[in-house]
Order: sequence, then structure tokens, then C-alpha cells
Amino acid sequence: MVTLVDNHHRRLTYLRLSLTDRCNLRCRYCMPPQGLPLLPHREILTYEEMLRLVGLFVGRGVNKIRVTGGEPLLRRGLIDFLSRLKGAAPGVELCLTTNGLLLGDMASALRQTGISRVNVSLDSLDRRRYRDITRRDALDRVLAGIDASLETGFDPVKINMVPLAGVNDDEIADFGRLSLERPLVVRFIEFMPLGDRSGWRPEMVVPTEEVMNRLKPLGGLEPIERRPEDGPARRFRIKGAPGEVGFISAMTDHFCPSCNRLRVTAEGRLRPCLLSDAEVDLKAALRDGRSDAELAELLTRAAGLKPRRPTEEVHRPMSSIGG
Repeated sequence: MVTLVDNHHRRLTYLRLSLTDRCNLRCRYCMPPQGLPLLPHREILTYEEMLRLVGLFVGRGVNKIRVTGGEPLLRRGLIDFLSRLKGAAPGVELCLTTNGLLLGDMASALRQTGISRVNVSLDSLDRRRYRDITRRDALDRVLAGIDASLETGFDPVKINMVPLAGVNDDEIADFGRLSLERPLVVRFIEFMPLGDRSGWRPEMVVPTEEVMNRLKPLGGLEPIERRPEDGPARRFRIKGAPGEVGFISAMTDHFCPSCNRLRVTAEGRLRPCLLSDAEVDLKAALRDGRSDAELAELLTRAAGLKPRRPTEEVHRPMSSIGG
């Protein structure tokens, strides 16, 4: 099998596929209250175009696909698409990242499509603070979605929390405690400078070392042996916990040397590095009638653009890149 390898000898086996730039939250570190300008529907890849691209990626060694947004559960026809995606990518691990608002009603149907893992983005367990961060009073719906995912049999169910100094960092122990109470994987992700509207400042970053120190009163952190598919997260278990905690040190300990990710945005741009605005336009090639061989050449070209380390400021917001 031909595999995608960048110029620094990293095998690129993990695709994050954004289905939409729409989102039903207005998180303060992501967008203004009125939202951001949305792509016209004609500019977003069709499901058929996505499936064609997925076939090319899988044929070149991609073995894990994560469906993202915006908020992917907002896109019409999602369940049918995911079922077709499973057929187009047999043997490939399929995952989904969501903000959880619609998850309670859709968890069972999602499980039946072949999605095996669900990540829920959640930055506060306090109703008022959640409403302040997201500008939506919807915490109960998110928690119900997490409950439904566990009951439906997703394994694992992950919660992604971004600690922000002076905003929600006093909840770090509360999130860690979730892994003591239930078989949840709680991941703490350092705040990254993504998009002109993120409001990122260096002093807002809570370093992983500080997060770990705040979890220690819950019990010792026992390292869990890494697996090849674990990606950048360092995994631990609080002593006696049925779940896990993990740490993604995006700012204090770049994981660039082991990065195996590619991203396709909702409008069909292949982005080799999250923290670089370099992109390759796949949609134009698809709609110009290019052959599979020509499209595959674009995938190879994009792999060659993946930098050793982030080299540019990122101007696109996370909602338009894909989680």
C-alpha cells in the first residue's frame, strides 16, 4: 500500500474530516455572539465528494478518521453518511467530536453507524459558567448526551477540557473527579492560539504540569502505557479510577515530531498542520473533474507541506478548520 509520508519521515495515518462550519454554540474564545460568516451551502463538500476523498486517503494508509465540525451533528443526512463512510473505509477506526448538545437524541443512531468513539468538548461543569463561556444555557443537554453515550456502549467516551487561567481552571479537580466516578476519559488540552478571534494570550495557558499538580490531591497519577493510536495525549489513571485522565501539551511540549494528522475543512481544503495556514484546495480539483491519480498527487503535495514545527500565525478560527 502507498502511504502518505511527509518530508520529515512522519507517516500520516489520521484524517480529521470537517462536515460543516455551522455551530450551535458561540464560545467566547472561538467566535463573537452573532457568530461568523457562514459558507454558502454550495461551497461545502457534498457527502459524495467526501466519500471519494476518504477512499483515496484510506488507499494511502489512513487508518483513523475523526468526523468534526463546526458541530457535525447539525448537518442533515449525517446518520446515512456515517453508515456509508463505514462502508467506504472498512477496518478504519471512526470517531466523532461534538459539543454534545444533540448527542442525547442521536447517541443510539450514531453507535449503529459504526462510530466507535465519541469526544465531547466541555469546558465547565457549572451551569452559569458554561452559559457564560458558550453563550448558551445548555449544560444539562451536554451532560445528558454524555450519559447516553455511556449507556449506548461507546468506548471510550472522552471529555475534552481546555483550562483557561482565571476562567475555569478552578474546575480542574472537578473534571478529574469524573474519571473516578465513571469510565470516562478526561483530557486536558492546553489553550492554543487559533484564529484572530480566539482572545488567546500567553497568560491564559494553564501548563500541563500545573494541571497535574491540581489533580494530585485526588490520588496518585499512574502512567498508562502508550499505544500507537494514542496520538499526542499522555495517559494516566488516578489511583482506583475506572476512567482515565490525559494531557495534551500543545504549547509547553509540542508533539510535532510524532504528529500523524491531516485535516480536510468543510469547504474541501486539505490542511497538513493545525498551526499553519498552508492548505491545498481539493474541492476545486474535485469539481474540475480531476482523476483519482491527479487527486492523489494533491494529497502527496499536501503531505510535503507539513512543517517540522508550526511556522505561522493561524488566522482561521477552529470552527472553520475542524476540531
